[in-house]
Amino acid sequence: MSNFGAAPCDEGVIRGSPAGGCPRASRPWVLAATILGSSMAFIDGAVVNVALPAIQADVDATLAGLQWVVNGYLLMLGALILVGGAAGDRFGRRRVFVIGIVVFALASLACALAPSLTALVAARALQGIGGALLVPSSLSIISASFAAEERGRAIGTWAGASALTTAFGPVLGGWLVDTMSWRMIFIINLPIAAATLAIAYRHVNESHGADENAAVDWLGGVLATVGLALVAYGLTAASERGWSDGVVVAALVAGGLVLAGFVAAEARASAPMMPLALFRSRAFSGANALTLLLYFALSGVMFLLPFNLIGIQGYSAAAAE
Repeated sequence: MSNFGAAPCDEGVIRGSPAGGCPRASRPWVLAATILGSSMAFIDGAVVNVALPAIQADVDATLAGLQWVVNGYLLMLGALILVGGAAGDRFGRRRVFVIGIVVFALASLACALAPSLTALVAARALQGIGGALLVPSSLSIISASFAAEERGRAIGTWAGASALTTAFGPVLGGWLVDTMSWRMIFIINLPIAAATLAIAYRHVNESHGADENAAVDWLGGVLATVGLALVAYGLTAASERGWSDGVVVAALVAGGLVLAGFVAAEARASAPMMPLALFRSRAFSGANALTLLLYFALSGVMFLLPFNLIGIQGYSAAAAE
């Protein structure tokens, strides 16, 4: 799995609020807070790849273990991001955004201090939870803070700035790995988080969705997380144990059953995190299938390439990035 900083955006977000909800003077600060917060989540989806060889040498990790440093983060982020958006609408967008920033910052500190691979993977998963809370809330805050005629430009600015910081992040991360330590790629999140929290408390107003009493699909989030985790574990363990190993087979079968239960739960949920009706559109289903195949291929390349460039070709971490 890998994340290349694609910013989620759709017409529903752009049209999500009927009018701007904050003073004009505060709107640049709102953009700054949402860009800083979401950029942390986007950067940490990719920057860790260049640090994997250094992490492997420091904590004596196997290749399969290192996969979980990447997968643990992206699994929680991907499985819970829709739940995070619904939670923001229900409990308050600024509140959920701030909680996400705090969780992400504490998890980043735990990553930097991790004494073992297990502790690092657990902290990365916690980072993913924080990212799942703050990223959708970033877009919702922009939607609630800017008037309809300014909203498209604001979201475009957010997406462009997030893309730039995501592109620059791995370069900075490679330099930090070379000159200091891989742990610094997580420490650097702490001042960014502090600045984001200060801006959010000063300039971001609280807002809710149109239906503040709408249910949050917690069951869907749990089933998606557990099912994807079991499938990811089975696929990762197969490289060491073999496809016929009982643990591998059990994990894949159990993951498939849990994901089937997820689909069944979404069909019955009053406010599903993944409305199944969307997949009746051939264009929607085809685009998602192509995206899955594309990132399936790219993720393998982006995971293995640093090991080749740094460990075999002799590049520095910064040059490899």
